[in-house]
Amino acid sequence: MHLATRAIICAVRGHGEHGAIVRALTPDDGLQAGYVRGGRSRRLRPVLMAGNVVEADYRARTEEQLAHLSVELVRSRAFVLSEPLAAAGIEWATALTAAALPEAQPYPALFEGLDGLLAAIEAAPSARGWAGAVVRYELLLLAELGFGLDEEEIEALPNAVRDAMKITGERLARDLLADRRGVVLAARERLVERLGRMAG
Repeated sequence: MHLATRAIICAVRGHGEHGAIVRALTPDDGLQAGYVRGGRSRRLRPVLMAGNVVEADYRARTEEQLAHLSVELVRSRAFVLSEPLAAAGIEWATALTAAALPEAQPYPALFEGLDGLLAAIEAAPSARGWAGAVVRYELLLLAELGFGLDEEEIEALPNAVRDAMKITGERLARDLLADRRGVVLAARERLVERLGRMAG
C-alpha cells in the first residue's frame, strides 16, 4: 500500500519512546492512520499539530498493516493556537473528525468542509467570522454519516450559534459519539464555554 496525498492532521498520539500515531483526513481516501518515526522530536512536533496541512506519504506492506507515514508541512496553523478561542475551535473540529469518521472511507465533502472551517478560524480568530461555520460543519458531518437533520429541523435551528450548537451537540452525542463522549465532547465544552465568554 502506498498513498501520497495532502492531508489535514486531526489527531496525534505518542507511541513508544519517540514515535507518534497520526490520524489525518485526506481528500480522496478519508481518515488515514500512520506511524511517524521521531514524531515526538523537536523537529516534527510543530508539524504534527492538529489543523496543520501536510503532504503525507503512507507506506505499508499490506492494507491491514499500520502504515509508516512521512510528512512535509504545507500550511501551519500553529500561530493561531495562541488565541484560546481559535485553539478551541481547531481542537474541537479535528477531534470530532478523528473520533466520528471510520478509517479509509472517502468523504471529500468533509475534507473540503474541514479545510474551509480551519481557514475561516485562521482568518478571524475572534470567532465572529467562523462560529456559524462550526455548526455547518457539524451538520455536514452528521449528514455524511447518515444522521442528518431533515429540512424542517434545519429550518427550525436557532440563529444564535450557541443555541444551534446545543441541538447539534445533542445529536452528535447521541448518534456518533455515544461511546466516546467523555473524551471528545470535553473539547466541545471548552469551545462552547469560550464562545459564551465572547458573547458575554
